[in-house]
Amino acid sequence: VQLQASGGGLVQAGGSLRLSCAASGPKHSFNIHAMGWFRQAPGKEREFVAAVNWNGEVAYYSDSVKGRFTVSRDRNTVYLQMNSLKPEDTAVYYCAVGDEGSHYRNGHYYGMDYWGKGTQVTVSS
Repeated sequence: VQLQASGGGLVQAGGSLRLSCAASGPKHSFNIHAMGWFRQAPGKEREFVAAVNWNGEVAYYSDSVKGRFTVSRDRNTVYLQMNSLKPEDTAVYYCAVGDEGSHYRNGHYYGMDYWGKGTQVTVSS
């Protein structure tokens, strides 16, 4: 499975960005269940941001982005609409997909199997 993310960039605090990530590959090679986003800021560990389940009807968010970010899915493309951006949202954002074994628990999404290369989001104050 290949993941291609796009939509990162530089924005002022309070602004918006929309990330997208398309998954591709032989359909029989992997059954995509969950699709989601993680981020890693300089000097920090990678953290969960948001994820959506197989049919796009159930979404999960970290507390730090809840109410500001919206994750959605259209088949094998996942989107992250980011509003009211803050300087602390600055990070490299990675999309990821997981099969039926992936799951949400205690503020984190576990079991993602494939990861994209990441796209930089920079929020200036």
